[in-house]
Amino acid sequence: MGHHLPNLIVDLALILSAGGVVTLIFKKLKQPLVLGYILAGFLISPHFDLLPTVRETSNINIWSEIGVIFLLFSLGLEFSFKKLGKVGGAASITALVEIIGVGFFGFVIGSILGWKTMDSLFLGGMLAMSSTTIIIRAFDELGLKTEKFVGVVFGTLIVEDLIAIIMMVLLSTIATSSGEAQNADIFQAILKLLFFLVLWFIAGIFFIPTMLKRTKKLMNDETLLIVSLALCLLMVVLAVEVGFSKELGAFIMGSILAETKQGEKIEHLVKPLKDLFGTIFFVSVGMLINPSMMLEYIVPIVILTFVTIFVKGFFTSTGAFLSGQPLKTSIQTGMSMAQIGEFSFIIATLGLSLGVISEFLYPIAVAVSAITTLTTPYMIKASVPIYEWVDRKMPKKLRDRLNKYTLNAQSASATKDWQKLIKVSLTNSVIYSVILISIIIASSRYLRPFISERFEFKLSNITTAFITLSAMAPFLWALVARNHHSELRNRLLLQDRYKGLVYLVSLVKMGLAVFFVIFMLRIFFSDVVAATATVIIFAFLIVFRKKIQRFYRVIEDRFKTNLNAREIEAAAQQQKDNRPAPELAPWDAHIATIQIPANSPVIGKKLKDLQWREQSGVNIACIHRGNHNIRIPNAEEHIYPYDEISVIGTDEQLANIQGLVAPKGHIDFVIDDPNVSLQAITITDDSPFIGKSIRNSGIKIKVKGLVVGIERDKVRHLNPESDWVIESGDIVWIVGDTGKISKLIG
Repeated sequence: MGHHLPNLIVDLALILSAGGVVTLIFKKLKQPLVLGYILAGFLISPHFDLLPTVRETSNINIWSEIGVIFLLFSLGLEFSFKKLGKVGGAASITALVEIIGVGFFGFVIGSILGWKTMDSLFLGGMLAMSSTTIIIRAFDELGLKTEKFVGVVFGTLIVEDLIAIIMMVLLSTIATSSGEAQNADIFQAILKLLFFLVLWFIAGIFFIPTMLKRTKKLMNDETLLIVSLALCLLMVVLAVEVGFSKELGAFIMGSILAETKQGEKIEHLVKPLKDLFGTIFFVSVGMLINPSMMLEYIVPIVILTFVTIFVKGFFTSTGAFLSGQPLKTSIQTGMSMAQIGEFSFIIATLGLSLGVISEFLYPIAVAVSAITTLTTPYMIKASVPIYEWVDRKMPKKLRDRLNKYTLNAQSASATKDWQKLIKVSLTNSVIYSVILISIIIASSRYLRPFISERFEFKLSNITTAFITLSAMAPFLWALVARNHHSELRNRLLLQDRYKGLVYLVSLVKMGLAVFFVIFMLRIFFSDVVAATATVIIFAFLIVFRKKIQRFYRVIEDRFKTNLNAREIEAAAQQQKDNRPAPELAPWDAHIATIQIPANSPVIGKKLKDLQWREQSGVNIACIHRGNHNIRIPNAEEHIYPYDEISVIGTDEQLANIQGLVAPKGHIDFVIDDPNVSLQAITITDDSPFIGKSIRNSGIKIKVKGLVVGIERDKVRHLNPESDWVIESGDIVWIVGDTGKISKLIG
């Protein structure tokens, strides 16, 4: 008597066998594995008769949904909100211009082709998403990871990831809304998303790292994996319960765990699961490919491929240039991101699951992705020749204007004190408002019913209000008095023109605090009682402000410790961080940080003996040695093993330094010190530096830095001598302390 084998096991055997064979072939051909999985899915689909076919696609669809969850969870582990905060304005502007431009263009193309509105909307979202996997593979193969434009690309991809999550929420809202209510629904969805993003991130960082730390001795690899997956799936359930997608929940939990000390280990443990279920997801994508449908829609495929390669390249290049990048960097960035990939499939899956897009859209996206994947390396290679051709053909006046715009955009990047005050105040107000609203909602929905079952009505209201106010007190203090005596605020109070702004900001924060107290009290009492109690409560807060402040400091210290635990541990162990260097560039030069290997021939030598500036044209901005930073080191400083040295130069100059530091091997580029930057100062007629030499100007003392370039009458002078006399109209490029340079510019 034979044994019956469930179809699910047979189907999995078929999927993994096909995926394994095809991906081995794709590895041999040096092609992306994602395309191999999609091809494997097609080969075992009902549309291909020469091989066995999957029997129960419904089971496979459930597994592929799990695959999407783990893909987004892993993406969150690689993402990190702190990483988003470090990518800078250039990447944000580039991503926004690209996504808005390409998304709108895709919608228009879909409308011209006569497709439904929802098809056109989802098409725009799919075309706007570039493929991180494909781009990284192309950079690895071409050996371009140290070049300047790569930092802009990686930063833009990070911003894209977050925008993709937001886009999925908005597309879901639009798809489930109708008619007149749509605009209000979209606005409500945005506010709801922002509220829960802030709440989940703050609560997650406050509780989860502490829980993992206290259970560390009990955590082996198996337990850590189970706990991590449990947290992921719990957040998926929570996200769905409050009206968001499962993808958002998985992404958020991944980004929270990314900030913990165990983040890297969790990422490593989850990778096999991500690979397994991700394979099933991409194979299921391939199973939806219908060759006859692709032949029927061959014209849209060709059109959308053209849009992805050229239109997307144009908008990305435009965004990079508008953000202040040089023309060469902008073109290289745009041509590197001219493809679609994983997130496009996930967006298409969302549309299908909601039943709002046509079935033909999925195979079209797969076809466009396959073609643009193959063209990506050639586009990257062609970017420099295209830039050189554009530069040769461009009229001189236009070239000068573009160069001037780039310099002005980079010079304007310094943030003035009043802008910092508004930014800090707005950020703090949003965070504390979310926390206070959450406390009030939790109190009214859960605490009040619990207490009312045990006490009479009036007593239960008083008790609930008292407990709620006690929980709100530290955050009310933080909203009103946090940074009240900060150096930034005191500096602005010394300037008469900014005193009004400082007092207005304080008044607004006070008004916001009063609003939350009255709002909370009106849930339990009448308006008169609420107004009277508010006065008493604020008097109480003033009397006990020191105790409340101490309690808040404990909360804040816990949050900061958890948030920075990974960096603190990394610094203590002198671990490497392989993120690309930030963009801070005059002309074609930029900052990169390299780690000196233990066998480097430069070890033990003084900087004056190395003569890097004289031989290669680079300047040394900083030496990171353990927890010690030597900014603008002098010529007598020695080089030691594992020093991290921030150097300024062009792509070619940095490549030469690689040869000097590790002539027989590879060196790693690591993250820069955010407190050291490269900025431009335009010398005006009233500047105190006019008529003084660089040596006598005092710039080095004022900014703890050095002058690395001067532009005069559109002529560029890199590494000017110290006796160079500064004149009005000069554009002076300085590397040094970020805050001091910003103050000098302001």
